[in-house]
Amino acid sequence: MLKVLLAGLGVRGRHWAEVINRSERAVLLAFADPSPAALARALAEFGERPAFPSVEAALNALDDVDALVLANPPMGREGIVRLACARRLPMLIEKPLALNLADAATLVGIAEAAGASLMVGLNFRYLAVTQAMTRLLADETVGRPEFARFTYERWRDGHRQDLNDYPLVMEQPMLWEQSIHHFDLMRYVYGREPVRVQCQTWNPPWSMYAGDSNVSALFEFDGGLRVNYQGTWQGNWAAPGFEWRTDCADGIIAQREEFGALNYARRDEATLRAVPLPPHERWISETTALFAAFVDHIVDDAPIQCSGRDHLMSLAMLEACIQSSAQGSGVLIRDVLPGTEAK
Repeated sequence: MLKVLLAGLGVRGRHWAEVINRSERAVLLAFADPSPAALARALAEFGERPAFPSVEAALNALDDVDALVLANPPMGREGIVRLACARRLPMLIEKPLALNLADAATLVGIAEAAGASLMVGLNFRYLAVTQAMTRLLADETVGRPEFARFTYERWRDGHRQDLNDYPLVMEQPMLWEQSIHHFDLMRYVYGREPVRVQCQTWNPPWSMYAGDSNVSALFEFDGGLRVNYQGTWQGNWAAPGFEWRTDCADGIIAQREEFGALNYARRDEATLRAVPLPPHERWISETTALFAAFVDHIVDDAPIQCSGRDHLMSLAMLEACIQSSAQGSGVLIRDVLPGTEAK
């Protein structure tokens, strides 16, 4: 059984506690969080075990930790990563790895120099709908993808008790907390790397966020694929909107809900064909699959997925969007992250 230290017991951390507790190949060894209230809540919900105010305190007290799951906010992680690397602990860290590309690259470099595995918690890759879309494209059911439209519309009340509140004061909350998933999905599903982006970010007058909550971007990927992206956290209607439509050589693929509703049609067909998907337990099913990949890598020596190095390319898409919006011009991804290749 893989013995896991879980650090960070906010909204996402409690998802992780549930997933690790259910695992048949891992045990939730201990908690770490600076909040006594968060520790008390976790112990009451998931059972008694050692609890510490910091990762440093936990590692000083425990000598049998096999892996670290880090679910704390993406600020100030370098000290924790260095502590884990000193013991060559494999790490699974929630996205984004950091709040700027330079800091993220530093963390990746620290882990690589220490020979410690660093996996990023990109759970959306492990959604059943994502896996099904990837298969449709791989077997060329509707041919080669040529252009796409990705629309995400949400009224995110940042003051809700069940949501993390730090995005309220971030400079680019939509990009770093939400669009990172969407951009990473584009790379993963299409199997292409981004080449160029033209982007604008802005805030509507009613926004509760200090930074921009709206993103509009046109990406060009290698091979000529283009994706038109629009995302908002401050859409002024409570009902969410989602559509990811990919136009291919022989038809289309359309995902019409964030966690499901996948369809496809060939050019001359009058109606869409639904793709069967298994039942989905929101935030748990895909995180379970993500954690299983992490365990497989550590225990069975399977290739690492969602590596820190790979994550840098998705973060480069964010940085390129910010630069493009500020400059009012297109930005080449290679100019943001020279020499980086996904691994």
